[in-house]
Amino acid sequence: MSHIEAEKSAIDERTEAGVPETAAKPRSGLSEFWYYFSQNKGAVIGLVIFLIIVAIAVFAPLLAPHAPTIQNRDALLIPPMWEEGGRSAYILGTDPVGRDVLSRLMYGARFSLFIGVVVVILSVSSGVLLGLVAGFFRGWIDTVIMRVMDVILAFPSLLLALVLVAILGPGLTNAMIAIALVLQPHFVRLTRASVLAESEREYVTSARVVGASRLRLMFVTILPNCLAPLIVQATLSFSNAILDAAALGFLGMGAQPPTPEWGTMLAEAREFILRAWWVVTFPGLAILITVLAINLMGDGLRDALDPKLKRS
Repeated sequence: MSHIEAEKSAIDERTEAGVPETAAKPRSGLSEFWYYFSQNKGAVIGLVIFLIIVAIAVFAPLLAPHAPTIQNRDALLIPPMWEEGGRSAYILGTDPVGRDVLSRLMYGARFSLFIGVVVVILSVSSGVLLGLVAGFFRGWIDTVIMRVMDVILAFPSLLLALVLVAILGPGLTNAMIAIALVLQPHFVRLTRASVLAESEREYVTSARVVGASRLRLMFVTILPNCLAPLIVQATLSFSNAILDAAALGFLGMGAQPPTPEWGTMLAEAREFILRAWWVVTFPGLAILITVLAINLMGDGLRDALDPKLKRS
């Protein structure tokens, strides 16, 4: 039998057995991830929107038509260019002190993404460390850590963040620290649950038998197998961090004027809601679109990383 005939015979056997031809070829880790991620069309749309927002944030100095803090007293509350009285120099209009809304939105993307990244790094690093310690050592250490986390979760997140910022003082840095502390318990509980489940598996027992140290067991043996749910939670916490930072900015406890942060822009424009709809609508839409895109990405990551949700 020739090589071609043998290959055709093998394909026929797989077809008769009900196995698709593509299933016989194993995918690499990255290609498998993208396959399951791309099955969720909403996640792909969210990824595209998020990449556009990232590009706008990175290239804001090149894309913004004006500096975000320059005030033009001759252009107070100019409407968007497509409305009567609008100017082509101010595509989305100006705010109450004559600053370009579009430019402030572009620079605001920088602050919002920066807040999300810093908050996620702080909450993930501290939460994973505490969760590892609680799940690995158990006993009174586990009890103390988890009761503290339960106390933090007992408070409404925004209220607790407000209290912490009031103690630390208003400002962007203190707001990020407060939000990170509020989001930390979710990572502690998730890491602890994953560690408890993984600690009883055979590969951990084998590592103990061959004399692996506690640090190696925690960070090399167990932690890599707990990353999938943590990645999904980190993505969702990214959007929560942006929302909480905008809420603190709106209440005057986050970024302070004239910082072009989206929540602060809403706070500065709330008294002009009826007179100038654009100064409130566009920052609100920016927050909405960014958070929605990140949440859609989180759904796609969950589908791609959770083995129970993968379709064979």
